[in-house]
Amino acid sequence: MEISSAMNSGLQGLQNARATADQAAADIVASTTTNTGPQDNPAKNGEVNTEVNNVNSNVELPDLNQAIVNLKVAEFQAKASTEVIKSADDSLGTLIDVTA
Repeated sequence: MEISSAMNSGLQGLQNARATADQAAADIVASTTTNTGPQDNPAKNGEVNTEVNNVNSNVELPDLNQAIVNLKVAEFQAKASTEVIKSADDSLGTLIDVTA
């Protein structure tokens, strides 16, 4: 087993976990910020209204339960990838100690 490939696998796993967590977080936000009722304008006293109204109500929202599960999957993937990196680092340290 090459240590560099183990280290690269761990880093790639961390990158995949981050991408999965980012997508899950975006899905959670999208599914929890729906407009269900009439909107009132909160901008008063010269304030600027920065709210965006969703005009297209036919957009399919992501499943909240699946997004939460994906977030937990990303958490466990990140933990596992961290353990792979630690193991590769320990192996590299042992090899350096043996050759020194």
